[in-house]
Amino acid sequence: MRDWVNLEERHGRGVMGSGYLRRRAAALLVMALPALVGCSGFFVPVNGGGGGGGGASSNNVYVANSVTNSVSGFAVGTGTLKAVPNSPLALGYSPVAMVVTPSNSFLYVAGASSINVYPIGTDGSLTVLSGGNTAAVATVVSLDVSPDGNWLFGLDGLQQKLDVYQINAATGGLAVAAAVPYPIADGAWIPRMVRVSPNGTLVFAALGTAGDAIFTFNTATGVAVHSEHLNLATNASDNALAVDSNSAFLYVARSGVGPGVAVYTIGAGGHIDPVTGSPFAAGTQTYSVVLDSTGKYVYAANRGDSTISGYAIGAGGALTALGGSPYASGSQVTSLGRDRSGAYVLAAAANGAPDLTMYSFSTVTPGALVKATSVATDTAPAGAIAVALTH
Repeated sequence: MRDWVNLEERHGRGVMGSGYLRRRAAALLVMALPALVGCSGFFVPVNGGGGGGGGASSNNVYVANSVTNSVSGFAVGTGTLKAVPNSPLALGYSPVAMVVTPSNSFLYVAGASSINVYPIGTDGSLTVLSGGNTAAVATVVSLDVSPDGNWLFGLDGLQQKLDVYQINAATGGLAVAAAVPYPIADGAWIPRMVRVSPNGTLVFAALGTAGDAIFTFNTATGVAVHSEHLNLATNASDNALAVDSNSAFLYVARSGVGPGVAVYTIGAGGHIDPVTGSPFAAGTQTYSVVLDSTGKYVYAANRGDSTISGYAIGAGGALTALGGSPYASGSQVTSLGRDRSGAYVLAAAANGAPDLTMYSFSTVTPGALVKATSVATDTAPAGAIAVALTH
C-alpha cells in the first residue's frame, strides 16, 4: 500500500511522495531489464501450458494480496465465496494491479517491473507456466482491456504515457502497440487508474493530483491519441474511474479538496462536462467506484473511514445518497468490483478485518448494500488491494 499513497496521507502523515516512488520503481526496472528486455512489435514468449486458458465457466473474483505476494481466487455462489483450486497462488512479487480478459481466458497481473499473464482454467484456477508468466516489461500502476479483448492498456508509473499492447488471443502474449504521451506539468503527478469505455472508443486515466487524461482510441488499429486533460483544484486527487454501459457518463472517486464522487457527461471526442451538483459527498479518501449492472446505482469505497457510499443515479446523472449509506466494510477498503451475475458487489480491504466482503442488494431499500459473506484472502495481514472479476 505504500506505493498507493493518498493525498491526505502524504500531507497528513508525511508519507513519501511521488518522486520517491518513481525513483524506486525506476531502480527496480533497471535491475530487471538485463533479463527481460524485449523490442517493439515482438510478442514476449509465454512458454509452457500449451496455449491459452480454457476460460472460467464459473463466476469468479480474484484478489491481489500485496503483503503476502499472492493472488486469491474465489467462486461466487449464492451468498457464498469458495476458494478455487490452487488458491492462493504465490506470485514471487508484490501485485499492483489486475484485469481479466473479456473471454475469461487470462488474468493479467502487474508487478513492480512486469506485466504477467495467468491462463484461467474452467474451474477458475490459475496456471503457472513452465517458461514463466512474464508477458511484458513495464512498470504500470493500473491495467484494463478493450471490450473486444484485443488490446491491453497499462497506465505507466514511471513516465507520463499510456502503454498499449496487442493481445495474442491464443497465448495471452503481449506485443507493444504504442506508448502514448500525455505531457503535463509534473508537480504532484500520481498515476492511479486506467479505464476503457464500454464502446471501446475512449480511454480515461486518473492521475491523482494531476487530474485526468482522456484518449480517443481506434479498436481496429490500436491507435490512441491524447485528446483532453482535466485539471483539478489544488489539493484534490482523482483516484479511480468508472464509465456507464452507454459510455455517456464518467464517474470519478475523488479525495482531498472537494471529495466524493465526481460525475461528468461524456461528449464527442471524449470531452467531459460536470453534471449539476458534482462532486457528490462521500466519506474520507474515496478510492474506488463501481456501478451496479442496471446502471441505476453507483458505489464508492472510502478508504479513510472504511465505508462504502451508495447513490441512486437520477436525471442528468445527479446522485442521491441511498438509505443506510454509508455501509461498513473492511479496514481501508480500497477496491470495488461487480460480479458477472449482477447480484453482488465485492470489496477488498488493504488492512483486512475482513480482506474481502461480498454484498447483496436489499429487498427493502432499493440499491442498499447488505453484507452477504466475507473471507480472508491469505495469511493475515494479506494486504488485499485490488479485485478483478470474470465477465
